[in-house]
Amino acid sequence: MIKTEQKKWTEKSGWTQISSGQLKDKPQIVFVFGATAVLKKGDYFKELQLFYPGAHILSCSTAGEILDTEVSDNTLAVTAVHFEKTSLQFAETNINEASESEAAGKKLADNLDKKGLEHVMVFSDGLRINGTALVRGLTNNLPTSVSITGGLVGDGSDFKQTLTGIDKIPEEGKIVVIGFFGKSLKVGYGSLGGWDIFGPERLITKSKNNVLYELDNKPALALYKEYLGEQAKGLPGTGLLFPLSLKIKTDKGSEVEVVRTLLGVDEKNQSMTFAGDMPEGIYARLMKANFDRLVDGASGAAGMSIEPLGSAKAELAVLISCIGRKLVLKERTFEELEAVRNKIGDQAAMVGFYSYGEICPTAPTEKQCQLHNQTMTITLFRED
Repeated sequence: MIKTEQKKWTEKSGWTQISSGQLKDKPQIVFVFGATAVLKKGDYFKELQLFYPGAHILSCSTAGEILDTEVSDNTLAVTAVHFEKTSLQFAETNINEASESEAAGKKLADNLDKKGLEHVMVFSDGLRINGTALVRGLTNNLPTSVSITGGLVGDGSDFKQTLTGIDKIPEEGKIVVIGFFGKSLKVGYGSLGGWDIFGPERLITKSKNNVLYELDNKPALALYKEYLGEQAKGLPGTGLLFPLSLKIKTDKGSEVEVVRTLLGVDEKNQSMTFAGDMPEGIYARLMKANFDRLVDGASGAAGMSIEPLGSAKAELAVLISCIGRKLVLKERTFEELEAVRNKIGDQAAMVGFYSYGEICPTAPTEKQCQLHNQTMTITLFRED
């Protein structure tokens, strides 16, 4: 059985106990999701070491903290977890620029034991990364029987500095993975969006990795600005409201639809940098928000995630939702969290964050993962 305890920190109130009762068993891991400015100060770290001596502390910056069905900014959302039958292993590496992403994924995979490995969660710097290449480095060097979920950590809507760390105050340019071992562990996962496609298909005619230069042989940024109109003045932030949809081929030859979020623009080169690869020869279409469908997407992702658990109930839920969804839903973000809660039940501790990218298999029956953007991605855990 998985046991949890949840706390929340705010500048006004300090630490508040969220879950009822104290965690009597020593936790193996403490998830800490918080604002960049709060994590940088590091005051929280020693306090958590006193609360949970000997536990591993994973810290990630966010674009909004999720604790149960509430979303907060400039706080710390903390969940301490004790696994009765599951063992954990951690690995960390540095990344300085996006071109190192695949090698970083390989290094992290190589640093995990393979015997008994059931699942891997990855938490990556959100700005120096090419999420597609990171996923490729992980999947190519882990057993095909191992599922992978996780995300690219955030920095609100500032896009300046993202922080990740294990057992120390988090830093820029870090990627952390957690390996979960044990046959008693059951893992479910799901990822769905809910955005509407509009406008014509545009062929990617010039790109390099995750940098897009031309669509239909025209400068990509200029064409993108035409669609955004007045909202182009707020780039790259307003680009979160208008992601691009791509249809790509998987290693197995099937076609899947993925969404790519804008991370930055280069006025000089008229280029756009996305969270994952933008392959030449692929068609792209612009997307816009549909409020009701975003909430339905969250519910659908939850429905996908509970399938592998069968009639058993989840005991821990880690939610990673995209910052673009938060910007659209605004003060009604709780609606997508309540949609998840209604699907998975009240018994599961729920924690997570808003991100710059989500990592998850494309279907509950698949193991190999993809980088997603603008989705709600859910990972459920239970011990039998």
